[in-house]
Amino acid sequence: MSLVFCLTPAFSRALASTLIGGLLLCSPASKADDATDLARSIVVKADEVRFPRESFQVKITIDSNQPGETSEQRTYRVLSRGNESTIIQTLEPAAERGQSMLMKGRDLWIFMPNVSQPVRLSLAQRLTGQVANGDLARANFAGDYEPKLLRTETIDGEKMHVLELTAVDRGITYAKVLYWVRQSNNWPYKAEFYSLSDRLMKTCRYEKFQTMAGKPRPTQLVMEDALKKGNVSVLQYTQMQLKELPERYFTKQYMDKLERVD
Repeated sequence: MSLVFCLTPAFSRALASTLIGGLLLCSPASKADDATDLARSIVVKADEVRFPRESFQVKITIDSNQPGETSEQRTYRVLSRGNESTIIQTLEPAAERGQSMLMKGRDLWIFMPNVSQPVRLSLAQRLTGQVANGDLARANFAGDYEPKLLRTETIDGEKMHVLELTAVDRGITYAKVLYWVRQSNNWPYKAEFYSLSDRLMKTCRYEKFQTMAGKPRPTQLVMEDALKKGNVSVLQYTQMQLKELPERYFTKQYMDKLERVD
C-alpha cells in the first residue's frame, strides 16, 4: 500500500520559508558575525586582564635604553576612570614634576606649571623612549579597534589567538595592531604595532604576571623599536589599587589641584 501526499500551495510556501530560514542561519554572513563576536570577546577579556574596569591608580616606571647612550628613567602616576578619562602625572625627573596630561575620550592635553594654557597633544606622539602618549593615556583596545581573528599559533607549548586590530579612526595611537592572546586565560602575550603605511614600528611583550587590584596582570611591558635594534623601553607597573576617582578630577579646572590627590 502506498501513500501519496499532496502539498497545498500554502503548506509549500511555509516549508520553503522554513528551509530558507535554516540556510540563512548557516550562511557565510552569520558565520562572519560569530567570528567577529568571538574576536571582540577575546579583546575585551584581555583588556580586563591588563587594567581594571573600575577606577584605579598605578605607578609606572619607564627605563629607556639606546645603544651607546645613558639609560633614561622616568616615573609617572596614572589615574584612570573607566576607559575614557585618564590623568598622567610626572613624578620623575624632578625637573618635570608638576607636569600632567589629561585625556578625555581621545582628546589629550598637557599642563605645565609655568604655562597658563594647556597644550593639545596627539596620542601617537612619543612620550619617552619607545613609549607613545597613548600607551599610558589610553589602553582601550576593545574601544579603539575593530578586531579580526586571523589564526591560532602555538608558542612554547601554549595555544594563542592571533588577532588583527584595525583602528576605528586616525586619532588612535596605532593604525593597526597584531595581537597574541593566550587561549587558556585571555592573558595578552605580545603585540606588534603598525603605522598607517603598514610599517612595523615596534613590538611589545607582556611579562611578569602578578596579582594587582584583585587579578593577575602583566607588571612588565618590554617595548622594542622594530627598525633600530637595541632601542628598548621597559615599563614597570607597581602600586596598582582600585580607587574612587570623582569625575571632577578629570577636568581642566582641576589640574592645578592634582598634587592634593593621594
